[in-house]
Parts: sequence; structure tokens; C-alpha cells
Amino acid sequence: MSVIVITYITMDGFVSDPDGSEGTPAGGWMFRHGPEAVEGDKFRLGSTLDDGVLLLGRKTWGLFAQLWPTREDPFSLRMNAVPKLAASRTMTGADTAAWSNSQVMEGDLLDTVKQEKRDVIVAGSVSIVRQLMAADLIDEYRLLMLPTVLGTGDSFFPAGTPSRDLECLDSEKVGAGVLTRCRRAAR
Repeated sequence: MSVIVITYITMDGFVSDPDGSEGTPAGGWMFRHGPEAVEGDKFRLGSTLDDGVLLLGRKTWGLFAQLWPTREDPFSLRMNAVPKLAASRTMTGADTAAWSNSQVMEGDLLDTVKQEKRDVIVAGSVSIVRQLMAADLIDEYRLLMLPTVLGTGDSFFPAGTPSRDLECLDSEKVGAGVLTRCRRAAR
């Protein structure tokens, strides 16, 4: 089992309001680079989506539940089929009916991730990512850096993030951005 974090990120390391749903002045920056920046399997998840589980925070789950269920392209069908865990203290099982194969995560986040037998894919959900970072549970980062400089916002790796050495697996141009894959360095 591996924990894989995927996220869009700006050149200056921010992840604030990439889709514009928070209404910030610079929000929606990931869409300003055209559809090729966001369509399809940009994070090269491949069969990991078929065999893994998607872990999302309540807010990200809610945004995705509005976006994916009505789409029918091959990647969307995979996103709709993958088992999904919504990490939330306020959602109920009835809330997850909006997106197939979703359920509210029961119990403690860190314990759930440690006990999971499948690969865990965390998309967005910065508060979850930070908890996993602090517990040293992230095996791989897949960051899609788009050519935007925000100058301010929510930093993906804020001050106080535990120091980690990573190994760069690869980096490739994907649409308007660059996908970089790094994994935990050998201990």
C-alpha cells in the first residue's frame, strides 16, 4: 500500500482556490491554461485508480461530487468507479449518495490510512495532506505545476512542515504544466 498525493500547484508553491470555488480574487488559476491542463489522467494514475481508493476531505468531495458523476469520458468513468472515502465529521452516509462508490470514512484518519490495504490517492484536500505529512505517511507526491504565480495564498508546504528527503522519479510536460513525481527517499 502506498499513499499518493496529487495536486495542482502554482510556480510559487500555492494551492489556494485552483478552481475558483472559494471566490478569491486570483481563484480559478488552473482553468486559465485551457482544458488540456485539467482533462483526463493528468496525474498518471492509470491502474492505481482501478485498484486503489480515493481519499478526499469534505469540501473536495463535495466539489468533485458535483463535477464527475455526469461525465462519461473514459477517465471520468474511472473516477466514478473508484471507491471513495470522504473524511468528514459532519457528512452522513446519505450525503455520499450523490457520487457512486462513496462512503464517509469511519474512525481516525491516520489509523484508517495505516490500516488500508489498497493504494490511497489523496486529491487536493490540503488539511488531510498536512496531517499525513506530519505523520510521515506520504509515499509519493504528484504535483502538476502550472505557470502561474499567485504571490500569496495557502502554501502547499507551509513553514513548519517536517523536513523530508524525496527522490525525483520523473518530470514531464503535461498540457500547459509540468508533472513532477517524487517519492519518499530510501531510509
